[in-house]
Amino acid sequence: MKIDQIIKAGGSVTIARAPEGYDALVLADLVRAAGADPRLPGKARAFLHVARDDRRLSALSEAFGFFAPEIEIISFPAWDCLPYDRVSPRAEIVAQRVSALSRLREISGQDGPPVVFLTTMNAALQRMPPAEMIENTAWSTAPGQVVDIENLQSFLAQNGFSRSGTVVDPGDYAIRGGIVDIYAPGTDEPVRLDFFGDTLESIRSFDAETQRTTKQLQGLQLLPAGELLLTPDAIATFRTGYAKRFGGVTSTDPLYEAISAGRRYDGMEHWLPLFHEKLASLFDYAEWLAISFDNAFE
Repeated sequence: MKIDQIIKAGGSVTIARAPEGYDALVLADLVRAAGADPRLPGKARAFLHVARDDRRLSALSEAFGFFAPEIEIISFPAWDCLPYDRVSPRAEIVAQRVSALSRLREISGQDGPPVVFLTTMNAALQRMPPAEMIENTAWSTAPGQVVDIENLQSFLAQNGFSRSGTVVDPGDYAIRGGIVDIYAPGTDEPVRLDFFGDTLESIRSFDAETQRTTKQLQGLQLLPAGELLLTPDAIATFRTGYAKRFGGVTSTDPLYEAISAGRRYDGMEHWLPLFHEKLASLFDYAEWLAISFDNAFE
């Protein structure tokens, strides 16, 4: 069966005799054919491919760069820690996941160049916050706009950023008078917002070590630094659910005490079900995508 015949057939199709390494080429041809078919809506240009593990995800991403460099690849990894571990997933992993989900919602059902969303089975099975969280929590600004610094500080605190004297690590932010430094996870360098009163005069990226400006920016968009946001509603939901499941709670419980005070606690992401009435899966975010799977899932 040829590629165009597979597209016309629709439904569930098994493609055989596509060894690992060659499967990226086959998938790229499928994406191109679907995007070029005038009978299909614009959403057909995007595919979700579920790889067996992180090694396969990395190999597929590299193969797409060789066989189909014009296709945008969005990688969505799983957490790098065990369920109910005492540590949180690495900030770089979380930033990549949040950025991928945001991009997925951005292109939802729109026309444009082909896109392949790569993930693993572990990541696909993991529950996550509802899609509305990603859609409603982005913050953007540009030079010349009026910005309430207190509202900006509240956004940063509720969306996983940590205040410090000087930004050093991703997820840090610092406020010194009319200067706000923010090191967003997933970015190469922090940015500095320079205010005159409430008016944003400039945005520039800078070297965290030398503090020297590296580039002037025309705008800035911030996404949550974590998948768990300590909003007043989320904290109230957590307190109710925690007390319901574990009975009387005392001040000696460090997790409960920290969350109640609006402070982040290492490993709190593993308690995500207590922060939301209902959780989503990756397939809820990507319900409009065509989905393909690696062979021989274990």
